[in-house]
Amino acid sequence: MPATETLIDGAVARSTPPPPETVRRRHVLDLDDFSREEIGEVLDTAESMKEVLSREIKQVPALRGKNIVNMFFEESTRTRISFELAARALSANVVNFTAKGSSVEKGESLADTVRTLQALGADMIVMRHSHSGAPYMVAQHFRGSVLNAGDGRHAHPTQALLDLYTIREKLGRVEGTKVVIVGDVVHSRVARSNLWGLTRMGAKVTLCAPPTLLGPQQFWKTTWPQVNISHNLDESLEGADVVMALRLQKERQQAGLLPSLREYSRFFALTAERLEHLDNRLLVMHPGPMNEGVEIDPDVATSTQSLIEEQVTNGVAVRMALLYRLAG
Repeated sequence: MPATETLIDGAVARSTPPPPETVRRRHVLDLDDFSREEIGEVLDTAESMKEVLSREIKQVPALRGKNIVNMFFEESTRTRISFELAARALSANVVNFTAKGSSVEKGESLADTVRTLQALGADMIVMRHSHSGAPYMVAQHFRGSVLNAGDGRHAHPTQALLDLYTIREKLGRVEGTKVVIVGDVVHSRVARSNLWGLTRMGAKVTLCAPPTLLGPQQFWKTTWPQVNISHNLDESLEGADVVMALRLQKERQQAGLLPSLREYSRFFALTAERLEHLDNRLLVMHPGPMNEGVEIDPDVATSTQSLIEEQVTNGVAVRMALLYRLAG
């Protein structure tokens, strides 16, 4: 059964049947080709890896002798350091690659750069790039494994997996939970990968955003027919188990997509006033980095309901699990 693609604002959403369970995965490019069983196996492996991270010596020799290259063409703190810590905890050799000062700045193609890294002995490439689809192209030219650490507005699969792990760890399940994703949905690679993961694991998802930050509803309904669409955050939060706020980039206001940041915050920000009348079991998440005072109040981000620090911590365990599984 062939894969299908839908294009929205330059970002590709792929709908691919899950691979047979007998086939060992070679790449992690998005969650669209993950089965429910495989996601569950990754989360179970991450649980074992978190136990390793709780030890006094946070290291096991599982990937000793493996060479992992972090290729980050976009600035990152959480994701890059998380991957580096994960690789080192598995005893892998880690090389951090940046475009600045490399042959890429001199005009070398991405494909040639990847072939060079392969010739130097790289076994895995962790890649973040501003262009949607770049990791897919790299995977075509690299004999090892490629992990997508975020590409354009397309996908961020490891963020989605750590979000799934955090929800399951806190609530004991993902299936049947009601999750609200609020904010700049149309430009968010985190939202897209989370939609694949959450819906496949049986969560009930609501996308909440102003129309200008949501895009055509038909796109979401065609790709994820079970997802609810809303423009009213207060209504969406009624009965919700988890709310995930997305970062609002300042260029959205400059592009005329919002009247003002103050107007956006009034209707879509996670504020203490908005949450105080809800059941205090509502869990708050954010992929980071946060614009405090815009999409989330500082008091909410540090409240007892917030799982934001747990998300960062769990990211290392989840990425350890993926590196370990790709290494076979």
